[in-house]
Amino acid sequence: MINETMVSSDLEAFQQEVNKAKNVLILTGAGASAESGVPTFRGQGGLWRRWQAQDLATLEYFNNNPSLVWEYYHYRREIIGSKTPNRVHKAMALFEERMEGEEKNVAIVTQNNDDFHARAGSKNVIELHGSLFKTKCTECGNIRANRDSPICESLRGREELNPTNPDAKIPIDQLPTCLECGGLLRPNVVWFGETLDDHMMARVEKLIKDCDLCLIVGTSSVVYPSAKFAPDVAARGITVAEFNMERTPATDLFKYHFRGPAGKFVPQALCVEDLLNRVQPT
Repeated sequence: MINETMVSSDLEAFQQEVNKAKNVLILTGAGASAESGVPTFRGQGGLWRRWQAQDLATLEYFNNNPSLVWEYYHYRREIIGSKTPNRVHKAMALFEERMEGEEKNVAIVTQNNDDFHARAGSKNVIELHGSLFKTKCTECGNIRANRDSPICESLRGREELNPTNPDAKIPIDQLPTCLECGGLLRPNVVWFGETLDDHMMARVEKLIKDCDLCLIVGTSSVVYPSAKFAPDVAARGITVAEFNMERTPATDLFKYHFRGPAGKFVPQALCVEDLLNRVQPT
């Protein structure tokens, strides 16, 4: 284990490692999207309206009350749809483009389901927990991208948060339906109690094995299995740099820790700040 006093914040030294790397793995969490103004989707006391948001994110609750669950996810889609990728996402996309031109590789593995990495232009993205802007049919299993606003007419205007507003109680045949078979759609996200896709996890494990540099951006490193990804890389002796607003339980395992807004440090660390500033002036 690396002692706290040995964890470096030497940005220039890290930039030198970036320029030498050939296979870079970037792990992102909620902190990467914070500067886009994305809320936590939970009101005061952990409630959405009068409901515990985490209680709605289960297959059991969806089966019992698909109308209410779709109201909640409609709210999330509308809020995120009104936001845009920030400097963190755009810096990573520019970095991937630059590395691709040098015949090098960049892969992003994100816990976020906001679609910002793809919207910023990143191509090699694995969304561990799915995407709010994809749907999955409960009958035929078809997965399809969907950015309609609203996703169906019955949900129009149902994104309000007032806890006194009654639930819509939308009939199933008026909720989002599959274009292939007409079955009920669900958000293509991983709910509590569901497991991550085996094929996707195999891809992640290969990225962990093959990378020669790793960045971890805006995640607390406490949610498994993603919490073990960067420590597994560090255990191989590979450089890991953590970008976060505070130290995490895994910080001492890493070679670098940059404390502060990711939008400040990530563009500098990836050596794309000048290019980013031309694209998106500060």
